[in-house]
Formats: sequence, structure tokens, C-alpha cells
Amino acid sequence: MIIPKLHYISQGSSPKEVLENIQKACTSGTELVQLRLKNISEKKFLKLAKEAREITSHFQTRLIINDHYKIAKAIKADGVHLGKTDSCPTLARKHLYTWQIIGATANTLQDCETLIIKEVDYISLSPFRDTTTKDNISLVLGLSGYTAITEALKTETPIIGFGGITTEDVTDILKTGVSGIAVSGEITRDFNTIKTFNQLLNASSTEEQRHTFK
Repeated sequence: MIIPKLHYISQGSSPKEVLENIQKACTSGTELVQLRLKNISEKKFLKLAKEAREITSHFQTRLIINDHYKIAKAIKADGVHLGKTDSCPTLARKHLYTWQIIGATANTLQDCETLIIKEVDYISLSPFRDTTTKDNISLVLGLSGYTAITEALKTETPIIGFGGITTEDVTDILKTGVSGIAVSGEITRDFNTIKTFNQLLNASSTEEQRHTFK
């Protein structure tokens, strides 16, 4: 399964708001949505996930569930994303369907190496810059951190950048060897940025093809 280059991480303070934002993101052309809402009971999250699945299915958008791998299996989501303090990818893999993908968060080279051994389908390398969306912020990586990690890894596993990324950052981030980005705040503030992000990300892949066919 090819991992889309742009991931929208859902935002909203209530299930209703999250679903409205997912609907807007799908309408605006995002290929992948990660459903994320903390501090909510599993029962409520399951209901939210089912509704999110209906919206994303309608648009043929991929849906990744944050943390709750059993719910990802129950609603036949496209996969699950595991944070650093969530379940182990190897454990989640045993529960999921073979076609479901597993993404996981990393902050250091060692994190990435561990995740590659655990055979995740993509790695979310974060944070790119300081953001307010997460507590206990890990070391901010920036372009130099991204470059150092991708050069040391030399992996086929897609690396997705995350953490305060704006449209201005995309071109430089792609030069570091990172293959895509996950965005939360910048898109929620203006869903039209999805088109801009997609254009910037796709421009890079056409450039790669040009180099390959020379």
C-alpha cells in the first residue's frame, strides 16, 4: 500500500467538531485522515470512529485511527497510528487484518531503528518545530534533525514529518529525504491549504520522476 504524502491529523474539541473538520478535509482533497481525539471514553471513540469511517469512505479517503488498534480493526479502518506511549506495533499487528497499515511516532534515530525492526509501514518523525498541540514535547528536530536521521537510516520505510509544519516548509522538508508530511493546525485553520500542500508535495514527485528518466 502506498502511503499518501499528506496526512491530516483531525482537530476539534468535541466529536461533532472533529467530524465537521474531517468532512471539510475530505471535501478539500486530503487522501488520508488520522482520527485523533484524546480524553474520550472508548465507547464514545468507537462511535466517533464509525462516523468518521462513513465520511472517509464516501470520499474514498483513507482513515487511520490514532492509538485504538482494536477500534481500527472493528470499523475496518485503513490502519492505526501509535504514539510513543501507545501500544507496541508488534502487538497491534497480531490483532489487525493483514492489509491494515501501522504508522508510529519517532523522535530519535534510535526510535526509528526500533520501529523499522518492528516493521511499521511508515514513521512519523516529530516534532519538526515547537507546537502547542502536544504536552511533554520531545526534542525539536528541524531540517538538520530530519536530514541527520534520514541519512543515517537509509530506509525504504516512508518517513512523514510532523509538528507545526506550514506550506512554506514543504519544499525544504522534502529535500531532507522525508517523503511526506502530517499537518493538523495549519489545515484546520484553512482547509484550502490542502490544495497548496498537495501541489507542493506532488511537484516534488514529478521532479523525482524527471531525474529518474533522464
